[in-house]
Amino acid sequence: QVQLVESGGGLVQAGGSLRLSCAASGRSLSTYSMGWFRQAPGKEREVVAAVSWGAGRTYYEDSVKGRFTISRDNARNTVYLQMNSLRPEDTAVYLCAAASTYYTSKTSDYAYWGQGTQVTVSS
Repeated sequence: QVQLVESGGGLVQAGGSLRLSCAASGRSLSTYSMGWFRQAPGKEREVVAAVSWGAGRTYYEDSVKGRFTISRDNARNTVYLQMNSLRPEDTAVYLCAAASTYYTSKTSDYAYWGQGTQVTVSS
């Protein structure tokens, strides 16, 4: 079992930055694909970014390309999401998740989920 805990969310003005962290316990993340997802009120959960085992492959949802960066530190068992140039439409609960595969961006492949951290971007 993998337990995931997100942190780093908060309230920020449009154009600002936040860095989300996802700390894992229970098992090493080194053999899991890791993803960041978000869910806004009344909307479906969507994948924001994903990274393969060794960070050799990454995926970004179109609206965050060039603004968000996913990274992982397997030695610290932690995954990060650096979010720059934030927009009001980025407001959502952000969740990290782990999938027992090399790399995937499919939400349905992710079996282990954190509780989420709220990101609110004011205009």
